Amino acid sequence: MKPQRESVECAPPEGFRRVPVRLSAIAGSYGLLVIVTLLKPFSNLFLAWGMRQFSEILALNPAVYLRAMLEPLVALGIVMQILWLLTRMSLLSVADLSFVLPVTSAGYVLSTLLGRIFLHEPVSASRWAGAILISLGAALVASTPEKTTEGAGIGK
Repeated sequence: MKPQRESVECAPPEGFRRVPVRLSAIAGSYGLLVIVTLLKPFSNLFLAWGMRQFSEILALNPAVYLRAMLEPLVALGIVMQILWLLTRMSLLSVADLSFVLPVTSAGYVLSTLLGRIFLHEPVSASRWAGAILISLGAALVASTPEKTTEGAGIGK
């Protein structure tokens, strides 16, 4: 018989729900947040990079979609998108949507940077300003007091 590990009641980080957790679970929640934030921009980078191999317009010929999915960079992007979705689902099971969505939107800034560096896309000053505003908004949301769905009747 395995020995039971002790659960510890502790104050959750802002945006995360108050539940009895192991101390390692809090670190795991932040790890999920980082993974979710990074997976989306990198998966989009690989999808865009791989799709540049196709000169055909995909919308006119669905068979080209199947060929595109076999392109290694596109396939890697698809796998990363699936991992992103599963990781995001896991994160949403421990943190509020109103916290997760704005904080992970910082990935848009990273997407802009990756597009500029690796895909050599021109990025105007107004796009950079928009990316910075997204970052500032994410920082503002991350610094707000904790709000949970407990007591709102959701999930009861």
